[in-house]
Amino acid sequence: MRKIAIALIALQLVGVFLIACKSGKPKTMASSYPSPAPDTTALTFLPGIVTSDTLDFNATFFPDGNTFYFTRSLNKKLTVLQSRFENGQWSQPVIATAFDTAFSNVDPFIASDSSMYFISNRATSASDTIKDYDIYRMAWKDGKYGAAERLPEINSDSTEYYVSLSKNGNIYFSSYRDGNLDLYMAQKQGDHYLTPVNMGKVINSVSDEHDPFVAPDESYIIYASDRPGGLGEADLYISLNKNGQWQTPVNMGSRINTPTYEYCPNLTPDGKYFFFSSERNVKWINADVLKLYNKQ
Repeated sequence: MRKIAIALIALQLVGVFLIACKSGKPKTMASSYPSPAPDTTALTFLPGIVTSDTLDFNATFFPDGNTFYFTRSLNKKLTVLQSRFENGQWSQPVIATAFDTAFSNVDPFIASDSSMYFISNRATSASDTIKDYDIYRMAWKDGKYGAAERLPEINSDSTEYYVSLSKNGNIYFSSYRDGNLDLYMAQKQGDHYLTPVNMGKVINSVSDEHDPFVAPDESYIIYASDRPGGLGEADLYISLNKNGQWQTPVNMGSRINTPTYEYCPNLTPDGKYFFFSSERNVKWINADVLKLYNKQ
């Protein structure tokens, strides 16, 4: 996620867009995608339901494809909403009951085991007066989400943003912990995470890098950056993983990026559609957009 303060002030109308693509190992999902579904075009996702006249961003599906989560600015708080596919149509969104609305909750990501990861500015203790964002997880058990659990091995005294997990449980996120907004990765080992490591100068720069989405098999990573040479305020970049080494990131170009702000990349559980958020009008794009970067 982009800087919270800037997002609330500067972004006034954000649409969530999706692009047809094929990536990752497919899962079984219900036939619940809205019609018309995109082919070689980028379309606004559920206009009037997900994209409204306020700040709307972020996108994640429950693995069965019948519940869609996103973030909206409501009453000066960032709130996770959900829409359900019922009786052949998507419902008007409601506040997701799994979240404590006394705080801002942002950027939900659902892992392969159905656990929900997100960031929140909730206090970590009664004496905590620092209003930063930390990463939390809610386990899926007996058909519902349990209590939010802060991840002490991942979080720092600084703000952490936007979470993405590979299929093996490795976690990717952005953080200000070293004074710059950079991408970090922590390997999962058993029930714990190893110490997060900065992803290095190939991925990060002196500019801000944030909102990582890692492929389920870690074959590529897509993220937002406002580094010089882009097309807008922040662009989406992609880096391929070759033999365990991240390659020089490539700007995803005018098929996706615009003079405004692109961020919050994600992929549907079945690998058919690529989601991202943007402060811009609808753009058309080739369905094989991710395949364009296979020859890095």
